[in-house]
Amino acid sequence: MATEQSEDKRPTPDRAEDNAFFPSPYSLSQFTSPKSDLSGADYPNPYTGRRWKILMIGADERYLLTDNGTMFSTGNHPVETLLPMYHLDKAGFSFDVATVSGNPVKFEFWAMPSEDAEVKGLFAKYRDQFKKPLKLADVIKKNLGDDSDYIAVFIPGGHGALIGLPESEEVKTVLEWAAAKDKFMISLCHGPAAFLAAGIGKTKDSYIYNGYKICAFPDSIDAKTPDMGYMPGHLTWAFGEKLKALGFEIVNTDISGMTHQDRKMLTGDSPLAGNALGKLAAKALIQEVASA
Repeated sequence: MATEQSEDKRPTPDRAEDNAFFPSPYSLSQFTSPKSDLSGADYPNPYTGRRWKILMIGADERYLLTDNGTMFSTGNHPVETLLPMYHLDKAGFSFDVATVSGNPVKFEFWAMPSEDAEVKGLFAKYRDQFKKPLKLADVIKKNLGDDSDYIAVFIPGGHGALIGLPESEEVKTVLEWAAAKDKFMISLCHGPAAFLAAGIGKTKDSYIYNGYKICAFPDSIDAKTPDMGYMPGHLTWAFGEKLKALGFEIVNTDISGMTHQDRKMLTGDSPLAGNALGKLAAKALIQEVASA
């Protein structure tokens, strides 16, 4: 974790894999912090029932191949994962953690706010689930009936969301179930790449999210991150471009911490939106169960 300014823009080698890299010291000094902006997680009327919970679909692969043959050592971004979860946890909702493979959730641990006791505490609370998540196919088989206890699906960001989730038939099934059952969908940054799974075998006209507006990490900024050594090479495809082709409108062009709600889809633009998205989601879910 970088805690002070560095001018070194060379990606840092990940010694666990051939030709794989973490972000450069410079990019870490610009885009990570030992303290997050976690705040406002005070919910005087939290959900106190024991039924409703949230299905979190995590990234289960770490290495993302780039255009020059290098690999980016990625996963789910801790701030984009844990801040929304913290708010929802404080609002009274628990989580089931799943991955497509059933293998552990991978984290960009270099972005963990190391001096943030609340965030690290939330990570510790769900650590066992992150290490031994449910297999998504089993969740579909056992927990997605008409009487499902899931009120929402949460797909956190981090470039790990680009690996496998957009092509997953299981993710497609979950997205279609959530839409059909009017469940909340919560995601941010690169997480909305998973929404491409609902487009498998579909045209724009038959796509369940055609016409939705969301926030997401801009393709234009992804194209610039190798210049500062955040990534060791460029992405081989642009997820925002593919989402737009299916009928999404991405309402942000930069990263400012923006969030957006369209019906029951709640999204944010980047790690900067983690706290605000958590508050938005917590309030929306509390209101939903209170009016049920």
